[in-house]
Amino acid sequence: MEDLLERFNGLKALVVGDVMIDAYSKGVIERMSPEAPVPIVSVKTRFARLGGAANVALNLKALGATPILCSVIGNDESGKTLIELMQEAGLDTSGLAISSNRPTTVKHRIFDGERQVLRMDEESTDDLSVEELQSLLDVIEKTLEKECFDIIILQDYNKGVLTVTMIQSIIALAHKKGIPVAVDPKKKNFFAYQGVTLFKPNGKELREGLGVTAETPEELQTAMLTLQQRINCKYLMVTLSDKGMMMLHDGVFHHLPAHPRKIVDVSGAGDTVLSVAALCVALGFNPKDIAALSNLAGGLVCEEVGVVPINKERFAEEVQRISHE
Repeated sequence: MEDLLERFNGLKALVVGDVMIDAYSKGVIERMSPEAPVPIVSVKTRFARLGGAANVALNLKALGATPILCSVIGNDESGKTLIELMQEAGLDTSGLAISSNRPTTVKHRIFDGERQVLRMDEESTDDLSVEELQSLLDVIEKTLEKECFDIIILQDYNKGVLTVTMIQSIIALAHKKGIPVAVDPKKKNFFAYQGVTLFKPNGKELREGLGVTAETPEELQTAMLTLQQRINCKYLMVTLSDKGMMMLHDGVFHHLPAHPRKIVDVSGAGDTVLSVAALCVALGFNPKDIAALSNLAGGLVCEEVGVVPINKERFAEEVQRISHE
């Protein structure tokens, strides 16, 4: 199975979705504030990372693929920082549309040592305006005309980029060009992703989307069959946290248990799972291998603090180790 990873090299992926900055302030709590009953964090270090759909692009690049990211950011200092972070990472910024009417999303996490004590979000969750939507669609259409893509990835964080109109427009363009589409959905437009190739909700999103409990393995499989019929997707992958993941394809279920890991931070794990799964779909891997590789990759990034892309070398080593067990 380890040889499969080398086939990621050279693939081209169009990523569309909500981008954000994951900002971190790390320090120590040594006393309480005299102004209010709250602790004071003495900050020692600050840093920022690409998050959301931008983290998907980072993962794709780390895996050897060539991503182009299309999204909307604000005409603000955070937007400039996001562009700088993308340039530093060697990511193409030509797919970004700039808006003067919405802020760039920032999630600011405050840490006491390795323990997160607070998160502050700067964002707008309103849908794109008509003008913003058309501006981004124009960028996407021009990008699709200029480049040949092996996969289109839609990463939804409910920040307003993937509206129903945007979703339907991209899927229609993909079908017209014969490009498979992989999706990580959120609840708001859960059933708008009709006819995509890969649909990857987590267990909570599946239950909320269908309005079911689906706690037992039998109930989960029934819910997955129902969801696949409603979405009309080829592959349905449901991530189940410490229970691994379940893949449904052509009426057959594949359950991959989670690998034993020292879980430090689950932030960004879904981005990694989607990135690996999408590239596997682009290459036509069999369903079991798609699930196995995605499951392994998602667990690996949970051993790191903060949102980080997959390390391909370590990933390859783990794939080799698991395949020889």
